Amino acid sequence: MLHVRVIAPPPVSATIQRFLLGDDAVTHLVVLPSAAKDPAGDVVEFDVVREGATVVLDRLRELGVDGQGAIVVEKVDAALSASAERAARRTPGLGVDAVVWHEIEQQTGEETALSVAFLTFMSVAMVIAAVGVLLDQPILIVGSMVVGPEFGPLAALCVGLVQRKAVLLRRSAVALAVGFPVGMLVTVVAVWLLTAAGLVDESMLLAKRPLTDFIWRPDALSWVIGFLGGVAGILSLTSAKAGTLVGVLISVTTVPAAANAAVALAYGVSHEAYGSLLQLAINMASIVLAGVLTLLVQQVAWRRR
Repeated sequence: MLHVRVIAPPPVSATIQRFLLGDDAVTHLVVLPSAAKDPAGDVVEFDVVREGATVVLDRLRELGVDGQGAIVVEKVDAALSASAERAARRTPGLGVDAVVWHEIEQQTGEETALSVAFLTFMSVAMVIAAVGVLLDQPILIVGSMVVGPEFGPLAALCVGLVQRKAVLLRRSAVALAVGFPVGMLVTVVAVWLLTAAGLVDESMLLAKRPLTDFIWRPDALSWVIGFLGGVAGILSLTSAKAGTLVGVLISVTTVPAAANAAVALAYGVSHEAYGSLLQLAINMASIVLAGVLTLLVQQVAWRRR
């Protein structure tokens, strides 16, 4: 269930209230006349079950509330209410399967900002992965996957493609196009510094690494794992199951592949750099394809309902 607070402009406030009273997915409607000062208007608060939220939010935007007033959406962790239960029963579908497009656009849009924090996380994740590659330590590879922030822009790219949002597409593409090269450049410099300090050397990269050499040896399973990771990642976002996302991050090798490429470039091992970049491209392409297909299936399914 979601809690929505609306600042309703006076010309459409009555229309909004009538619409909300007539919608089966809406409950706990509260109206505070003339309570809002900036922007001015009535404050209308209500709860809506997730499976009916997209329709309600679309209607509010059609009435121009987001332009003249405001719409604020929050998640409800628990609602002990017979009225809320009735709203859930009256609305077709299950809340856990519902896609609230406005929520997903906002959530993924925030992940596409090319900020100092984003570039720092990307760089730190790749350096951790680089050390994991040289030491042949899977635990460090797993740690880098969790730290890496790249899934946010990849998910935003999927949403932008399905919803045809040019701004979201542009921001996510820029974040990925800048984030990965910056992270790789920092990793190359870090490898040079660690080598100069005598902590690592080229022989560690050229030695047999049975636990981590999959990173630069892509095969058919690389595509399968990336595709499944994309499906699970999008479902974890649309169903608001954030805990599942951690497992998704650990299953794909985007950051480790980029880090391995950076290490290989630092030591001039071209064939391994090529294999790593190919692994990166396969994973990113499969994630985006899976994400787009998952969103399209969800979109069609909910339109039929």
